Amino acid sequence: MICFSIISACGTARSVYIEAIQEAKQGNIEAARTMIKEGQQVFVEGHHAHAELIMKEANGEKTEIGLLLIHAEDQLMSAEAFSILSEEFVDMYEKFGQ
Repeated sequence: MICFSIISACGTARSVYIEAIQEAKQGNIEAARTMIKEGQQVFVEGHHAHAELIMKEANGEKTEIGLLLIHAEDQLMSAEAFSILSEEFVDMYEKFGQ
């Protein structure tokens, strides 16, 4: 269930970051910044679920590594990258316009 929490939250966050870039491209900078904040709030949920796995591992509980966990890790990393990129794109669109 933890993997599904990570996948759901981080997948949603990534989608919101992409939508923020699209909003900025249309010149809606404030809407884009609001969306980035929303994405960050959802991303934190996935990050907390991931931290739960790390704490279990630190306490000696081994986590079985399977395709589901690998996919969850991929979603987490992808969302984090899109977070950074969305902020950069919004700044760029704001500075240079459409």
